[in-house]
Amino acid sequence: MAKDFSTTNWHGIPRKEIPWYPTIIEEKCIGCQLCYVSCGRIVFEHLENKHKDIVERPYNCMVGCSTCSTVCPTEAIVFPNKDLIQKVEREHKIFTEVRKEAKAKREKIKIEEQRAKVESELAKVTKAMKFEIAGAFGDKKFLLKLQELINDKPFDITNLQLHVPTVKGSLENTPSFMSFELVSTEYADVSEFLPAIRQLIKENQFVLVNENKI
Repeated sequence: MAKDFSTTNWHGIPRKEIPWYPTIIEEKCIGCQLCYVSCGRIVFEHLENKHKDIVERPYNCMVGCSTCSTVCPTEAIVFPNKDLIQKVEREHKIFTEVRKEAKAKREKIKIEEQRAKVESELAKVTKAMKFEIAGAFGDKKFLLKLQELINDKPFDITNLQLHVPTVKGSLENTPSFMSFELVSTEYADVSEFLPAIRQLIKENQFVLVNENKI
């Protein structure tokens, strides 16, 4: 369903108070539909039975826009003289409103630029890493050591999974597989803490199978 722009305001002026919209000279229209394709506000529709284009939603037209007329190959689309718009601007004294809109636009752009900058900086921060390790866990108390390692740090261990062949096998030091994620709890970069995790893995004679940023 086409959006209705007729109820909107143009710099504080109700759209329907501004008679700016296209008119199609029917005998010149060849039904090429270029106006329909070119218009971003769906002002036009196409009549298949007549092979003609029509102005279906005149007040959807952007005030001052005449792109459809410019691209029409048979010059079948006409608009009011641009003096009409200038007259409306003077009569309604729109520039106080325009200045407000311009200020709001600049502020919006500034906020978007600041947000993009923050997002760019955050993207450089590694907030989580997934580790996959293998080895004989047995009685090495690896989880306890892992907890002690992060105890006073702004990090946590999440999604920890231990895969063992059998319960008895794990107690007999049968090789098993473990995965866990090192995550930041305060938007800190976990990169500075990775060497400590790697060292703990090495000290316990585990194999670091994989390490991925997530």
